[in-house]
Amino acid sequence: MAWSFYPLGDSAVSVEFGQSISAKIHKEIRAAVHRIEIDPFPGFIECVPSFAAISVFYDLAALRIPDRNRTAFDHVCSILRDKLMLTGDGLRDESTRIIDIPVCYGGEFGPDLGLVAESNGLSEEEVVSIHAGEQYLVYAIGFAPGFPYLGGMPDTIAAPRKKTPRLRIPAGSVGIAGSQTGIYPIETPGGWQIIGRTPLELFRPDESPPTLLQGGDYIRFRPIGQDEYLRLRRMQP
Repeated sequence: MAWSFYPLGDSAVSVEFGQSISAKIHKEIRAAVHRIEIDPFPGFIECVPSFAAISVFYDLAALRIPDRNRTAFDHVCSILRDKLMLTGDGLRDESTRIIDIPVCYGGEFGPDLGLVAESNGLSEEEVVSIHAGEQYLVYAIGFAPGFPYLGGMPDTIAAPRKKTPRLRIPAGSVGIAGSQTGIYPIETPGGWQIIGRTPLELFRPDESPPTLLQGGDYIRFRPIGQDEYLRLRRMQP
């Protein structure tokens, strides 16, 4: 296992695990975050994982650097290197959650479903079948509170981002950008092709944790009709 360390300003280190998106690297990252968080070093603030790297933030004033000739970056890298050596092959005995995400595809909830279908030479029904026929690993949470970065979408339904982003994407919108798919947890501008909408609340600030999805979860999209969408929407807090 090899890692690359890069300074991220004067109070963070980026630890790179590779150059690709893979379940193996994701597992190594989750194991590393777990190792760092259960035994934090003096000055540690938080880990922020992404597809293939972790950003480790620290309080520069709280670091205990024993060697005055050593920089804060070198000191933190040394600590992290020792911790990463202990992570082995990753987390073991880890329970995996598989979360069902109901989605009302097309129509007013998925105005770009037809475009995605046409650009791939498919019918709208085929796009929905392919999109809902896979399980997607949640690699990371970011961009907006509760936004899941997912892996596993087939390239057969890939579509480019919009040249001009929409100013308002409703919360719950399910989109495609390139070979990725995702869900907007809150209303925000965005350039993804919107193919449907889920009635579930992904960002729940009054709950702990405040996001429905967590890194390491798998999700499945389940097609539903508008009536079920409205029924499930009324049940949300």
